[in-house]
Order: sequence, then structure tokens, then C-alpha cells
Amino acid sequence: MNTRRLGKTGFAVSEIGLGTWQLGGEFGPMEDNEASTILANAARLGVNFWDTADVYGNGLSEHRIGTFYGKPDPLVVATKVGRSSALYPDKYTKGGLRESLEESARRLCVETLDLAQLHCVPRAVLEEGQIFGWMDELQAEGLVRHWGASVETIAEAELCLRQPGLATLQIIFNIFRQDAADTLLAKAAAADVGIIVRLPLASGLLTGKFSGDTEFSPSDHRSYNRDGEAFSVGETFGGIPFETGVALAEKVRAMVPEGLDMGLFALRWILDHPEVSTVIAGVSRSDQIAANAEASALPPLPRPVHEALAAFYKDAVRPHIRGAI
Repeated sequence: MNTRRLGKTGFAVSEIGLGTWQLGGEFGPMEDNEASTILANAARLGVNFWDTADVYGNGLSEHRIGTFYGKPDPLVVATKVGRSSALYPDKYTKGGLRESLEESARRLCVETLDLAQLHCVPRAVLEEGQIFGWMDELQAEGLVRHWGASVETIAEAELCLRQPGLATLQIIFNIFRQDAADTLLAKAAAADVGIIVRLPLASGLLTGKFSGDTEFSPSDHRSYNRDGEAFSVGETFGGIPFETGVALAEKVRAMVPEGLDMGLFALRWILDHPEVSTVIAGVSRSDQIAANAEASALPPLPRPVHEALAAFYKDAVRPHIRGAI
């Protein structure tokens, strides 16, 4: 597994990270032994960047990470704060942030959190700006080593980039959401801010394994948030209507070199952007980790492929995205 520097944190993190939303049971029930097997396989494969949040299973994901004994060395665990009912959408205080982060630290069995990310807090809160000062103060107090922000849109990312204390940005970036490549990635690199990519496969669309008849568990956001009923529509299928996304994925498949798995193709496309530090891919089965990890060893995609995908996005995909980009 290749590693990259995570911005000003200085951490060397695996190019393919582990997203642990599924460990909270948010994509359907998951037994403790399966969660442990997923973490064990990640550790074995050198996947040393694990991303979680206090709201994933109401703390269950953090608890499972904290009580797992086979952690890779070194391991970087990034959690998130700001979407619990105690804070979201308009009850943010320094004390509230501290309390939530202290609870995360207890569940993760650490005294200091490696990285705490503001978790898609409302844009109005970011514009007001006080929350950034609180994160600086909590870092100075030693509760967090570094802090970053997970955002929904390019505009929110640019707001956060104005903050000197910001170490990382977590963004939606994939073949179906390419706008960050225009200017945001370069701005982040200039500020020495590490880029963490989520939704690299557009909620699975870019594996090419779905059909219009595919059904998901009622507890899976791909079922209950398909049209943005529960939270930002962009977090599910990148904001693209499901049936449209399935059809677009078939067109992407035609650009995949013969013999290359479509999901690996999509992950490699992201890694071909040097400003990206790590790509967090969530898994529901332990064998999926090894499959995702293969993207780190693949050679870069040819320039004509990148050019074709950029034109495809602009002409065929972007007009179908709902919500702010």
C-alpha cells in the first residue's frame, strides 16, 4: 500500500483508506465479528487511515474501532463532530464541541484525537466563523492533534480554506463529481491542506454492479435518502437520480480498459490527482478491502482517458446533479 502525506498533519496515510459508516450499522445490521474482520483485513493490508464519526450508529463505529486490538502501526483515526442532535443545526458552542469530542475520545480509547473534522455543519455556521476559533482552542488544549472539515460543496470548502488552522478537507470527488479538480485541489495544495475523498464510487454506482431494479436495505441511505429526504441529496449517488446514474455508469464502463475492474478504474482516476491524500472507501464485507486496495498499485490512467472522462462529466453527467455542487 502506497502512502501520501496528509497535508500539514505530516501523517503518512494509505492512499486507500477505510470509511467506517457501515460499522455503525447504517447500511444494514453488522455483527461484531464481521466488523472486527473488516478492521483486521484493513490492518493486514496496510490501510492505516480510518474515518469515522460520532453519529455513525450513535457511536457504535467509534466503539468498534476503539476496542479492536489489532490496529496497524502507525494508525490514523479521523472522527467527525457536529451532526449530533446536541449541536446540529444551530446549537454549536465550544463546550458542546468539547463534550462531543471527549465522548469520541472515550469510545476510541485515546486521550488525544488524531484528527477531528467538522461534520458538514451548516454554511451559515461556517460563514459566522466562530466555530473555527473553537477548534483552534481545543487543539491548543490537547484534545485534538489536528482539525479539519468535511463539507458538502466547493463553496463551503473554500470558506474553510481561509482558516490557517485547517489541516484537512474531506470532499465528495469522483468521476460523477469532478468540479474540485478545476481550482479547489490546487488551492488546498497551496495551503498544505490534505484532501480526503469520500463517496469515491458514488454510493456504488461506479462499480457498475447496479441495475435499475437493484434494491437496498431500508436502513441504507441509498434507500431512505435517494432523493435527499433525510440529508443532503449529494451524499447519495452524488446527487444523481438512481436510474440516471445506472445508465451513466454503463457509459463509463465503455471507457474502462479491457481487463480492469470498473471500481478500481474509478479509484485510480481519483488517485491520479496528486493533491489527494487518501480515498476513503466504505465496505460492507471484509473481502472488499483487498479489492479496493489494488487501486494503489495500478499505473496512472492514460491522459486521453482523463480527457474523455472530463468531457463526459461536463456534457453528460453534471446536468443531472441535484443540489449544490
